[in-house]
Amino acid sequence: MTSHSAQSTDDPRPARPDPRSSDSSERPGPGTPPPQWWSRLALSIPGCWVALLFACLSFLPSLIPRPSLFQGALAGASAAIGYGLGVFGAWLWRALADREPHPTTDRQLRVLALVAPVALVAAVIMGVFWQRWSAPLVGLEPESPLAAILVLPVAVLVLLLILGIGRLLRALTRLVTRWLGRHMGPRPARVLGAIAVITAVALLFNGVIFDRLTVAVNSVFSLSNGGTPEDLSAPTSPLRSGSPESAIEWDTLGFQGRGFVAQGPGATQIAAVAERSGHPAQETMDPIRAYAGLDSAPDVESRALLAVQDLERAGGFERSHLLVVTTTGTGWVEPTSVSAFEHLTLGDSATVSMQYSFLPSPLSFIADKDNARNAGRALFDAVYNRWSQLPADSRPQLYAFGESLGSYGAEAAFSGEYDMSNRLSGAVFTGPPRFNHHFGEFLRDREPGSTEIAPVYRDGRTVRFTQDPRLPAEPVDQPWEGTRVLYMVHPSDAITWWSTDLMLHRPDWLEEPRGSDVPDQTRWVPFVTFWQVSADLGLAMEPGPGYGHNFAGEHVDAWAQVLGLEDWTPERAAVIREAVLNKARDPFVPSS
Repeated sequence: MTSHSAQSTDDPRPARPDPRSSDSSERPGPGTPPPQWWSRLALSIPGCWVALLFACLSFLPSLIPRPSLFQGALAGASAAIGYGLGVFGAWLWRALADREPHPTTDRQLRVLALVAPVALVAAVIMGVFWQRWSAPLVGLEPESPLAAILVLPVAVLVLLLILGIGRLLRALTRLVTRWLGRHMGPRPARVLGAIAVITAVALLFNGVIFDRLTVAVNSVFSLSNGGTPEDLSAPTSPLRSGSPESAIEWDTLGFQGRGFVAQGPGATQIAAVAERSGHPAQETMDPIRAYAGLDSAPDVESRALLAVQDLERAGGFERSHLLVVTTTGTGWVEPTSVSAFEHLTLGDSATVSMQYSFLPSPLSFIADKDNARNAGRALFDAVYNRWSQLPADSRPQLYAFGESLGSYGAEAAFSGEYDMSNRLSGAVFTGPPRFNHHFGEFLRDREPGSTEIAPVYRDGRTVRFTQDPRLPAEPVDQPWEGTRVLYMVHPSDAITWWSTDLMLHRPDWLEEPRGSDVPDQTRWVPFVTFWQVSADLGLAMEPGPGYGHNFAGEHVDAWAQVLGLEDWTPERAAVIREAVLNKARDPFVPSS
């Protein structure tokens, strides 16, 4: 019997085309190779999907609203991280499955090309909404939505730059591997080749690029260190370093030191502010300020001794209140804190500080963080050594202050809470970085039930924390006798909460009830949150007072708590706060 399922070979009719064997060039199928331009890019589809996910997640709000340029750079960096993780994850999966990678198909590429633009545009729109909503939380004006046009172009440029660097290193690794392969097996050659390139890049950066960059930056900032703030001149009062009677010459103080000794309230201004506040003072004094710059002495210890000698010359140990300030990287002393201290003590105070670097705090942290610790320890030890030699009944009350990196240096003078209690009458540490040794210890060992942004440490017997110093520091139901150490922190301060742990660990301040200045939509995402908070570091000073890393004016109420003023009222605080904010940088005018 003749089969009807197959056409006879001598049938003159033309054979019908088999749809299974149609030309793939006419109708792309799921297994069709992608266009040639995609093949040249040699991108990984899994890497692209994870890059897209990370880029979209980067638009979630963090601590500070980000301008469009910042957001674009952050999205590009996050996409590059996601791409790397996606490529690594795909490689690991194939290694475990012991198979070769599947070739990219046209269908996979078309799905990616459809989803990516929609997801990115949606992320940009949501990002604009979140940033505009969170701006008022930290006292900022929302950015115009039109600025969001810049986000995606900047993100693409950053992504391509990072991918280009990565491919350059990969090409270098293959070149080294190929050379090593002539002398050993392929597997050890690959391992040793990767190790060799990574090591060479690390050594090149640390030993050549980083050192030269540090020298160059130091040179740039050393030039500005030689200037003098506008409208200021060398003080004439013997109560100030840099005066004719001082052992420290004006020209050696540096830019920040000259600003510090030539500014601040005098006795007349302090008396006028006290009268306006409803607490007229029977007697006020011109405050003492002593300071040593980098050029005042050759090393940290001799600089600290020189500052203390000038402090003693000016009569600083004869005052009732003595404040030791550890500066930030450039030698900057937070002016409103010292002015607040002087107003609240009615001028019966002396403040001593010194410079340890030319660099701003972020660069100083990277390049010479040890200098901040050594300077803080050397200065306080020099002051304490002279202070402890005085008769116990005639010593001034001893206080410490440090803001930001300055708090890191100021903490270094003490071994812990007991040491602070034994050697201080009080201290204010403002905006402490998370890497501060004692600050980190106090957070880790806080009382159960207290949060990371509002911790309670050992019933608040010595150390307490505040987000708003206008309110009594918790726990208010426990006595705060003897030494009072107060940490001022803001939930939205990236400098306080930044940590490399954010890469892989969810922080407590995002698990617990968050501060009122942190958006509810803020979420922890591995790697992404770390880069978000890293970007926030550059914006930390942008918010208004009371948010981010801006503590202007809050030092008044903080010092009122630490000094234990019993007649403190909101009305008095408002008057002194206004005077401090408006007059802290005015030239110092002695009363006589």
